[in-house]
Amino acid sequence: MHIYFPGGKKVFAEYKGFTIETDQPVESGGENSAPSPFDLFVTAIGTCAGFYVLGFCQQRNIPTAGITLNLEKKFDQTKGMIGEIAIIINLPKDFPPQYREAVIRAAELCAVKKHIADPPAFTIDTQIAS
Repeated sequence: MHIYFPGGKKVFAEYKGFTIETDQPVESGGENSAPSPFDLFVTAIGTCAGFYVLGFCQQRNIPTAGITLNLEKKFDQTKGMIGEIAIIINLPKDFPPQYREAVIRAAELCAVKKHIADPPAFTIDTQIAS
């Protein structure tokens, strides 16, 4: 992954042939032209959980029309950070009742969530260009 600064408060990443653009909100000095890095962090959790819900339904030939996920962030004032992220799986009325608990277990398999629950170690170093 290659990270670079195209101007202003923008920080872009080149990864696997994609350019992922981030910016900061106007109130933080950015142009709000792209999601912030933190927005992408929360989005990664939601889309990862959604991937597992989608796979669960596809394996059982359950139609996915009408299935959506919502994430609700709950701020912890004492830490000054998000203290909880609730993932709500919205199911249509005709979703098979016998799979309601199982679809929750499928969303819990999210690899991004697992990495947050058991975080990797981080190292940061510098390198001088030659």
